[in-house]
Amino acid sequence: MRFNVFKNTVLLFVLVMISCANKKGDKKPEHLPSEQTEKQEILKHVQNANTIIVGANQTENYLPLLQEKRIGIVANQTSVIFKTDNSYTHLVDSLAALKVNVKTVFAPEHGFRGQADAGEHVKDGIDKKTGIPIISLYGDNKKPKPEQLNNLDLVIFDIQDVGARFYTYISTLHYVMEACAEQNIPVLILDRPNPNGHYIDGPTLDIKNKSFVGMHPIPVVHGMTIGEYAKMINGEQWLEKGIQCELNVIPVKNYTHQTPYSLPIKPSPNLPNEVAINLYPSLCFFEGTNVNAGRGTNNQFQVFGSPFLNSEVFKYSYTPKSNEGAKYPKHENKLCYGMNLTQTQPLNHLNLQWLIKAYQNTKDKSAFFNNFFIKLAGTDKLQQQIEAGLTNEAIEATWQNDLIKFKQTRKKYLLYN
Repeated sequence: MRFNVFKNTVLLFVLVMISCANKKGDKKPEHLPSEQTEKQEILKHVQNANTIIVGANQTENYLPLLQEKRIGIVANQTSVIFKTDNSYTHLVDSLAALKVNVKTVFAPEHGFRGQADAGEHVKDGIDKKTGIPIISLYGDNKKPKPEQLNNLDLVIFDIQDVGARFYTYISTLHYVMEACAEQNIPVLILDRPNPNGHYIDGPTLDIKNKSFVGMHPIPVVHGMTIGEYAKMINGEQWLEKGIQCELNVIPVKNYTHQTPYSLPIKPSPNLPNEVAINLYPSLCFFEGTNVNAGRGTNNQFQVFGSPFLNSEVFKYSYTPKSNEGAKYPKHENKLCYGMNLTQTQPLNHLNLQWLIKAYQNTKDKSAFFNNFFIKLAGTDKLQQQIEAGLTNEAIEATWQNDLIKFKQTRKKYLLYN
């Protein structure tokens, strides 16, 4: 894994501070992921804080833009301003405290506080802490309606993405930009790093397979931040009728696409840590098959398995149970045979070997893929290639011409090296 190197003095200082805090009986901060220890997360956050300043933290650059304006915010649990004491304040709470006129919060998939299952209907409501109305942008209302924007002068978009085409936050970005462009409302993006921004890979979407898990002709792993991606949506005229959104991006400071970034907050319930985030672009294909991708376990997108896989080939087993983020996981309460990838070396490419191996060793190959697979792949070719017995390397070779073209297009919109 790509790690920054700490100076010994900094590391020693942080460990001493943690030790002192523990002696004083300080409680473990509630916002840290339960799968990580307190020391590991604080060290990672200090590591990131030394090199990276996210857009939301640059209040001096965007607060003047909000004065005397009615503001809408597209946000979830990752929309935070980090503090020097390794805690954070939610952007909405911060702006409300500063008397910024926040009129509406728009919530993407998983909801404003990020606790809803994938695909679960998220209802409109009121934020209990601030009293601000919340409008869901997942379900039937993926695009803000004109009447939901008519009392706004500017919309802020601040959500942590993970850099995969089928992760729906970039689809929400598209619809927000389109709706705002139609109403002549500017969009301000507070940019954040892409934890999978260090590589570009996968099949490019065929526009005939456009859906909410893939709206644009890009590869599965696009290597762009939300801010860069928004510029591409505008520049490539992907909004309805080629309209363009008035866009302002507050870039991340001290960031390149090769800068490692460990997310201090889960971007969604089933991406609990950096291992899951790294494996997600490769393992999400299992969502379009009869194989469970770890939902209903504590190792979401770090294990996979199915009752239909050959137990002689797949020695690892587990039983999915209803849990946070997966109330009804695939193969709930059934013994699944598969693989544990929690110790896999971090990827800098898309890995289809696990998907191919599962297909080759399932009981009924005709029942392996479902209709969702083509939407995730963005092309019907990938399923055909796997069914035809092509290797991972042979399939990857068929992507290369499209990847070369995409990388050339991508260059026009980059904010970071």
